Amino acid sequence: MKSTEEYVVLVDNKNNQLGVELKSRVHTANTPMHRAFSLFIFNHKGQLLLQQRAHSKQTWPGVWSNSVCGHPAKGETAQAAAVRRADYELGISLNEKDIRVFELSYMYRYEHKGVVEHEICPVMAVQSNAEPQPNADEVEATRWVDWADFVAETKQPNAYSQWCVEETGLLEKNPAFRQFYEGLSK
Repeated sequence: MKSTEEYVVLVDNKNNQLGVELKSRVHTANTPMHRAFSLFIFNHKGQLLLQQRAHSKQTWPGVWSNSVCGHPAKGETAQAAAVRRADYELGISLNEKDIRVFELSYMYRYEHKGVVEHEICPVMAVQSNAEPQPNADEVEATRWVDWADFVAETKQPNAYSQWCVEETGLLEKNPAFRQFYEGLSK
């Protein structure tokens, strides 16, 4: 029987692997740096898919964030992990080759309600016209939002995850992302 426990890859600030640990044991008040990913899913209208994290989640319960966040398993690429988690969390099938990486090694450390996220995290985007079928264990709600409206919203006091707000700013300044976004089938 395959274990349902997830592991995260522990790393130093240069993304050198230091080991692996159970995900359930890593996210505490003293979370060590580990690998993660953030994916922004856009539809053909140029709208971003947002998700509200399930209230039962250990980290950032009930908080709105970008489309999919998660952790690559040992030996798994960030793109492969994004495909796996998009399917599991949102019921959206993606092709790993379509996912574009725009920030390779974004690092952050944020605390929320006594739990710390401390991650090195590629920031990626993809286009998909699939409608989400959220997994209630992971996702409380979803919504599509116009990118320009979302960018403006993140510049004001808001209720989004801190990494999502910061990553949005990074994407907005990234010329390769702007080219990707302008190329969406609108």
